[in-house]
Amino acid sequence: MTIKVGLYLATAFPETDNMPLQVNNMIEQTRLARANGFVSLWAAQHFMTKPLQMLQPLQLLARLLPEAEGMQIGPNILVMPVLNPVAVAEEALTMDLLSGGNYVLGIGLGYRDEEYTAFNVKKNERAGRMEEAIHIIRRLFTEPTVEHQGKYYTVPNMGLGLRPIHPGGPPIWVAASTDPAIERVARMGDAWLITFYPSLSLLKEQMKFYRDSLAKAGKSEPADMPILKECYVGSSYKTALDECRGPLQVKYNAYASWGQDKFLPENERFNQPFEEFVKDRFLIGDAAFVKDEIQRYNEELGVNHFMLRMHWPGLEQSKVLGSIERIGQHIVPHLA
Repeated sequence: MTIKVGLYLATAFPETDNMPLQVNNMIEQTRLARANGFVSLWAAQHFMTKPLQMLQPLQLLARLLPEAEGMQIGPNILVMPVLNPVAVAEEALTMDLLSGGNYVLGIGLGYRDEEYTAFNVKKNERAGRMEEAIHIIRRLFTEPTVEHQGKYYTVPNMGLGLRPIHPGGPPIWVAASTDPAIERVARMGDAWLITFYPSLSLLKEQMKFYRDSLAKAGKSEPADMPILKECYVGSSYKTALDECRGPLQVKYNAYASWGQDKFLPENERFNQPFEEFVKDRFLIGDAAFVKDEIQRYNEELGVNHFMLRMHWPGLEQSKVLGSIERIGQHIVPHLA
């Protein structure tokens, strides 16, 4: 089984950062990643992130299409319950066309109360909204006209002007972190987007549940089994830990302040000593260690598409580029 790597862009930065410079850095990162064998490019969505500055993913990815030519590209993820499925479908087919059929629609429930408040959406409606939205989007991708009167959305017997490049339209990959959400992915999604922070032991349990849920839904395992990973390849194991410790702690302190670990078991939450938190969770070390870890995750979970976030606020661009190059030179050629 071939193992693929993709680049997951860091798009949230402190309010003191120079954002035009950060955009230029992402352009350089994308160009270098493609030259070093990375096959996909991803960006996240959040709203109302002050004091953090955060770019919206579709506009950023559209700008990066020339540098990412031939790469799979998509949001990871759109906060689907606060969005209108007709707008999401229209934007997806635009990106599908611009990318030459390489667009993936990555969606998820979201978790921040601020986002639901800002869009006047009740948080307890999010699962129902997403299921109805997926149903509508798939119909819009495949049917000339759609008439839908649902609990949350209405489509008045109309169709999209654009048609997808490939039959069925862009694949819909769905993020999930709890059993009910994973079961929904198995029923309705084309692949499960595994997020950054669950430990390997938790993922083993969840992967078994996902495969069991696929079987109950009468579906086979998808060709792409993606997983998101924080990744940094340094000149040595110790150097790697030292260089990314501060930036990663800033990132996960922000996540904790947003409540991203509230639903996790106590031993999975983010307030752990750094060395313990990264173990069996992130891909940080020298090239040999990271290569072995990627192969271990592949063997133990069956994941085969590693979406690597390699930049966090405070990590110098030269170190990010060096880490990307080490993956291209010492890891990508051995992933099979």
